[in-house]
Amino acid sequence: MIYVSSSCIKSKKIKDSVEILANAGFKNIELSGGTDYYDELLNDLLLLKKIYNLQYTLHNYFPPPKEHFMINLSSLDDNLYQKSIDHCKLAISLCKQLGSSKYGVHAGFLIDFLPSEAGKKISLKRVNNTNAAIIRFKQAWLELTKHAGREVELYVENNVYSKSNLETYKHNNPFLFTDYDSWLDFSKELPCKLLLDFAHLKVSASSLGLSFNDQVKKMVSLTDYFHISGNDGLHDQNKSIMIDKNILSVLDTYDWTNKTFTLEVYTGMDELHESFELLESKIY
Repeated sequence: MIYVSSSCIKSKKIKDSVEILANAGFKNIELSGGTDYYDELLNDLLLLKKIYNLQYTLHNYFPPPKEHFMINLSSLDDNLYQKSIDHCKLAISLCKQLGSSKYGVHAGFLIDFLPSEAGKKISLKRVNNTNAAIIRFKQAWLELTKHAGREVELYVENNVYSKSNLETYKHNNPFLFTDYDSWLDFSKELPCKLLLDFAHLKVSASSLGLSFNDQVKKMVSLTDYFHISGNDGLHDQNKSIMIDKNILSVLDTYDWTNKTFTLEVYTGMDELHESFELLESKIY
């Protein structure tokens, strides 16, 4: 199955993003970040689901909080940590209301940063202890798993370590789970499912001096849920997969039977359609 991220459309209200995608022919939509809170959000999504026969899944920073903040389920700041847990619980509850069976959230960070820095160069901050951060995430995850019950499957998405952040943090990677080895450390004592973002992995592999193809080979069989977009290997750019030879090679190499993909192409409707059609031809 192929979902399209609501973040592909830049709107203030999720209603508008979803309606634009639905009118463009996309019926499976992953609700993600980029919009603002408003009271009628749930009613709008339920109505659009009925009108257009949509299927939803939820991702990370959705629903939008009333006041924006950066989710970090590994934060050592008690206030931010609890806000992050509460947000994810709200997202899981919304999954149940919308009939979504999946919710994916990013692995935690060893730093706390502002929403305005997300996906960009992050200013230098003190990097927290990895083991302490993983313990925090584990405690949060067990709480979220209990809240999800059997109705919602929870997934942890790999973070992206960009060239810009490598230049700032050097070899002191401030993100949990960016590659296979850090996945082993992260998941060793934590029963969780993996959401593998190929674009994130490509950038992180480059920053860490690893082979992207080797990383994919080690991780692709560990999950049934993937995010996909194109980039230059230096930054997460959310470009068309048509221009990314590395991503196309991955699609040609493995069996994608019974797998779920989400397209995160932010470069316009034409490239989103082209990427969708290409992905469809590769996995079906």
